[in-house]
Amino acid sequence: MNMQTPFRSPDPQVSFDRRELGVILSLYGRMVAAGEWRDYGISCLRRSAVFSVFRRTAEHPLYRIEKHPDLRNRQGMYCVIGMDGQILKRGHDLAQVLKVLERKMLRVIGD
Repeated sequence: MNMQTPFRSPDPQVSFDRRELGVILSLYGRMVAAGEWRDYGISCLRRSAVFSVFRRTAEHPLYRIEKHPDLRNRQGMYCVIGMDGQILKRGHDLAQVLKVLERKMLRVIGD
């Protein structure tokens, strides 16, 4: 008798959906146009998804936008982490969490 082994699906990965990527890439496009950001990387891990933003390709990321579905019912599943590892903003709504990065783009123009 031939015994077939059941197909095992790989461990599920967390990823950003289309709506989330649209919000993130909209901000990314504005920051590239302003000359602040130059490159990005996306990591889909077992417990989180990470969108890393770089000024130059070979550097450490300036910011990390992370999605942790395990924290959905607690602190919120989205967070923005700075270069030094400090959590800048955490919440349930991605657009609200990303506003912390838009504020950093605003500059006062002197006379």
